[in-house]
Amino acid sequence: MTDQLEPVDETTKYKRKIDDSLARFSAAHDELEAEERERRERRDKLVARFEQTRTKLHRVVTVATSVVGQRGSAPVQEPEAEADEDASKAAPQTRLQEKKERRNHRTLLAARITAITLAVLVFIATGIAWGAKTWFNSQFNEIAALDENSADIQNAQGQLGDENFLIVGSDTREGAEAEENVGDASGIPGARSDTVMLAHIPKDRKRAVVISFPRDLEISRPDCERWDSASGEYGEVVEAADGVKLNSAFTVGGPRCVTKVIQQISGMAINHFVGIDFHGFKGMVDAVGGVTVHVDEPMEDQELGLIIAETGDVVLKGDQALNFVRARKVYGDPTFSDYGRMQRQQEFMASLLRATLSRDVLLDVGKLTGFVNAFAASTFGENIGVDQLLTLAQSMQGLSAGAVEFMTVPTVGEANDAGNEVLREADTEALFRALIDNTPLPGEEPEKPGPGAGDQQAADGTEPPEPA
Repeated sequence: MTDQLEPVDETTKYKRKIDDSLARFSAAHDELEAEERERRERRDKLVARFEQTRTKLHRVVTVATSVVGQRGSAPVQEPEAEADEDASKAAPQTRLQEKKERRNHRTLLAARITAITLAVLVFIATGIAWGAKTWFNSQFNEIAALDENSADIQNAQGQLGDENFLIVGSDTREGAEAEENVGDASGIPGARSDTVMLAHIPKDRKRAVVISFPRDLEISRPDCERWDSASGEYGEVVEAADGVKLNSAFTVGGPRCVTKVIQQISGMAINHFVGIDFHGFKGMVDAVGGVTVHVDEPMEDQELGLIIAETGDVVLKGDQALNFVRARKVYGDPTFSDYGRMQRQQEFMASLLRATLSRDVLLDVGKLTGFVNAFAASTFGENIGVDQLLTLAQSMQGLSAGAVEFMTVPTVGEANDAGNEVLREADTEALFRALIDNTPLPGEEPEKPGPGAGDQQAADGTEPPEPA
């Protein structure tokens, strides 16, 4: 080393450069050695962890193999026992045994990697599905409608697990565009319930019953909060009224009021409300590629004109689909009234639900997203989401197999002096009592006992045992 205070000449400068280079080299060497030491420590830890994991995995596999091996002639020994036995024998492994052991280790490692990969894929798929479901649910327009603690509900305990959807089709023109050809809110203000359906799916999910209520059904409307169809908000209380039409309940009190009325009539616990208006309805139909209906002859309405010129199975889209469910005075319809329209609406709803639940829609992200967006734009309600709508749609899937029955609430069939349809109260009570108690509907035959049940009763005079 040189002294920094000695005279500086070329030789001194050269020595200093050498000293600096040696110092930098020494520092770099020390740093590299420290890094190498850290790498060795990390590698040793990883090796130790790997050996621990491999040992645990080997023990689990060995124990599992021993369980299977118990079916054979001799059980498999525990790893510790095998190790002791091997040590006592001290028999050297042959090259073939070593090769077999290495192959077994590779197989175990591959199985472990495969299991981890599958677990990760399942986790990712579950996360994606949960995110999509959350997004779908967030699109629906929630409006207060239910009264699940109503005193009008009969045998509430017996209805636990049942799914009752009140589906109301509203003729509100709020938000409708001129090209939709349904008018606007300035010309036709407010909202009326042109369609009222109660879809009942019992707890056992073995059937579904959809009951339609005429818009002109005479009711006694209870006290209801006034509803603003434009804002979806409730206001002051409107006093009860007798002898009014069912569609006026929605006009005055919106979803809450019509739910109260239907619960009064039926005694059923309504736990889902789905309101559908004209705005966006055509988008729902078009999003699934149209809805197929069957017509035996061209369909022409007194007010809407020619709706369908073809016969047979016809795919309806846009305005044609909307006119199909709106038409009330169809030539050739024996009822020439709201009853014929209710039947067509039931057919259309079932077909729409089947189309929505088809593989062509569920497996097509574009179609499914388009339907959800159109549904969100044209619907509102309470307790509606992906799970609830799938329950409804899957139940409607059984239509072709006879698992879904469409009905109209029993009425006298003729309008009274006020132009209202009047309920047949005894028949109505019997119908809804059967739904609440999950017994055969009026006119249905009870299920026949299984083979041999009658023989047992005839032989010993006892009743056949109840099914488990």
